[in-house]
Amino acid sequence: MNRRVQIRWLAAALAAGGLLLPAAFGKQRFHSLNPGNSQRRLVEEKSGRLPAREGQRLKLVTDLGDVHIHTQQTNAVSFRVRVETDLSAAVPENNKGNKTFLVIAANSPEGVILRGKVPRREDTEHLWITYDVTVPAKYSLEINTGAGTIDTQDAEGHVLLTTAGGDITTGNVIGIARLETGGGHIHVKDVSEDLTVGTGGGHISVGRIGGNAILHTGGGHIHLGSAGGVARLDTGGGNVSLEHAGAGLVATTSGGQIEVGEAWGAIRAQTGGGGIRVARLAGPTQLETGDGSIYLTQVQSAVRASTGTGGITAWFGPDAKLAGASELESGDGDIVVYLPKWLPVTIDAQIQLGDEHHVIADPAFPLKISYVGSEGGARVVHAEGMLNGGGGVLKLRTVAGNIRLILSDTCLQLQKQIYKQQMEHLQKQMEVQMRTLPKPEPAPAPAAKPAKPAKPD
Repeated sequence: MNRRVQIRWLAAALAAGGLLLPAAFGKQRFHSLNPGNSQRRLVEEKSGRLPAREGQRLKLVTDLGDVHIHTQQTNAVSFRVRVETDLSAAVPENNKGNKTFLVIAANSPEGVILRGKVPRREDTEHLWITYDVTVPAKYSLEINTGAGTIDTQDAEGHVLLTTAGGDITTGNVIGIARLETGGGHIHVKDVSEDLTVGTGGGHISVGRIGGNAILHTGGGHIHLGSAGGVARLDTGGGNVSLEHAGAGLVATTSGGQIEVGEAWGAIRAQTGGGGIRVARLAGPTQLETGDGSIYLTQVQSAVRASTGTGGITAWFGPDAKLAGASELESGDGDIVVYLPKWLPVTIDAQIQLGDEHHVIADPAFPLKISYVGSEGGARVVHAEGMLNGGGGVLKLRTVAGNIRLILSDTCLQLQKQIYKQQMEHLQKQMEVQMRTLPKPEPAPAPAAKPAKPAKPD
């Protein structure tokens, strides 16, 4: 059988999903032994080695199983598949014709294909499948397991990892990466291009992304080191933290906190019930929380921030340019604003319940304060004034809280200290996240190449 016909035959068998691993890909062994777990025994082990070239792709699809991908300088794809079962499951010593797990391995024009299949669905709850695969360093990965964890070492190529219900861990990726799990945690080191991540409810921890980052979890925490492009971070209820956003940020959580280091470009952050902290913002910003405080340092552009219950503190940096309107609004909390003395700005401040709360301003800031009665009987306090001839309008609104305006050159040093503390806090968070990443196992020795291909039965 020539090579072209052989590839066609393997591809047809792959589509049919019923080809057993030929002896050419490694000798099958059936044991009744304890592989290190007192509750399991090894019943099958299959291994093989297929030629491969850099720039190709491994496509691995399995009904279930943990998948460990190792990379090294090699011109082959080597694999070892372990099939274990619990001690109570009866597996015949000679179960030819009644295979516990089927493995197909074949070359294709794009690279190497591995397919794992459980013949009988009722057997899945009694099986533990483990893949150990070694691929060339410059090799794309397309892994899909119906149930199990996936971990990979550093890879150079496009990476697509999918599991219906396990953790995903990767090393550095030079290329585009897309990772998805039905409910596990996702840990990623650095990715040179775009990254898309999704989990039904686990935590997400990511290093530095060269391109755009889209991270979604149904309820876990999200921590991202940096994104060179736009970062879109969304969680159903966890916390969100980001050290650096290079070209814009959209962050949403139903009830967690949002912490951001440096953000360049437009920022939009929303939480249903947590605090928001931004160390430095340089683009137009919109922040909203239903119940939490908002704390901003090094504000350099127009900002709109609102909270239902909580205070707002904003430090406008020395390079601030309020070309557009800014607004800080609190339903029940104080608003404190620090402004450089030389900043051209127009203040428009208002307190709904003015009988019990006040506008407190630096004596150097000329403000006109007036009082207006409301239908409920409480007085509304309104204050307005211009600094350095006026500039962008800064609206300050609170229902039940004080408004305080502070002008001082000496605040700049304190602002820098606070900014430094926030960045160090985020960096420590990142270091902790990276240290907790599972350590990939050493690459296994390549499986022995069969002396002579054997024809399948």
